[in-house]
Amino acid sequence: MPNFVDPSPPGQCIFCRIVSGEIPAAKVYEDALTIAFMDIGQVNPGHVLVASKRHAVTLLDLTTEECAAVMQTAQRIAQAIGREFDPPGLTLLQANGPEGGQTVFHFHMHVVPRYAEDGVGLLWPRKEPPVAVLQDYAARLRDKLGT
Repeated sequence: MPNFVDPSPPGQCIFCRIVSGEIPAAKVYEDALTIAFMDIGQVNPGHVLVASKRHAVTLLDLTTEECAAVMQTAQRIAQAIGREFDPPGLTLLQANGPEGGQTVFHFHMHVVPRYAEDGVGLLWPRKEPPVAVLQDYAARLRDKLGT
């Protein structure tokens, strides 16, 4: 993730200011629940951010309707990127919390056209726990799905 810190004063959100029109953005798309605009820190041409219009800090703060709307907008943007820039790959990236790499605390998803040797790295250490441990994790999560 880039080393970007939201420069907004405390209590103000840069993305809420974009949604309200208080600060300019290169908008690509907007509907009742989402907004899509060019990332000022372009990784590759066509790098777009898709955000919820309502202020929600993380994925866990979105409604089910907002989640669906963000993904539908991301797909529309990805299709437009494909038609215009014809990248051989595409990465969707969404971070939650400082430990997850989130730097702007308003829910958003990066839609990044990808090319060989573009410098974007998505690496993490594989831990490969035994199958019994994975089965335990799955059972614990299944138990929480109903709550």
